[in-house]
Amino acid sequence: MAEKAVLIEGSSFMDPFKGLLLTYFMPESCYDEFFLNFNFLDVPCLKILLSKGLGIGIILGSMMVKLPQIFKLTGAKSAEGLSFHTVLLELLAITGTMAYSIANKFPFSAWGEALFLMLQTVVIGFLIQHYGGRTSRGLLFLAVYFVLLLLLLSPVTPMSVVTSLQASNMPAIIIGRCVWVCVGVRVCARASQLIQAASNFHNGHTGQLSAVSVFLLFAGSLARIFTSLQETGDSLMALTYVISSSCNGIIALQVLFYWNCSPEAKKKSE
Repeated sequence: MAEKAVLIEGSSFMDPFKGLLLTYFMPESCYDEFFLNFNFLDVPCLKILLSKGLGIGIILGSMMVKLPQIFKLTGAKSAEGLSFHTVLLELLAITGTMAYSIANKFPFSAWGEALFLMLQTVVIGFLIQHYGGRTSRGLLFLAVYFVLLLLLLSPVTPMSVVTSLQASNMPAIIIGRCVWVCVGVRVCARASQLIQAASNFHNGHTGQLSAVSVFLLFAGSLARIFTSLQETGDSLMALTYVISSSCNGIIALQVLFYWNCSPEAKKKSE
């Protein structure tokens, strides 16, 4: 009888979901704090829950974050306004984060979106080449990238190389997003070297750049600053996302600035 009382005392109405919660959202100590002690204001556990929830949300969102961009390219059968060099530098950053996280055995919730972003970015890179009349070059790009990826993730690659690749993310992100941030027609302020924004300004529009993808990437990179600090404690990872958020924010502002501009409208005005 006493054993039954102890069992009931140590049980919770959330026990049917305990395995799921412990696997994806919280350690057992936080489960006990929330659902046995009913202390829902425990700050350390709330931080863990928020970080895990954001991480899973970012991963789920990343599965489709670039699909609007892919659909826009295939629908227009054009990659005008998109820079292949930007795609290469973005792949460098994404691949570095993925390899660094796997090598350091970080939880999947801290980096999982890199896997899905990588796959979608590779598709965009191929489409840019394909719609530019260089399909064979696009196929070569796919083959070379995946061979290098397998080599990078293999045990033969030293940890020092993986760490250096992650450190190179910051200049890659900066160079990859824009070269000049310009307001108006002739007044330019040199802010940082970001290729995509330079392409946008030079063209006078954002071309086939998807606003949905841009804003989702901006929101995701902002959330990743918190989750990186909370789940990995790795300052290099967090700093990468700080820079990524800043660059994505610049591109998001350009999307708003050039909202009513399009390649067709610019051609008519010329």
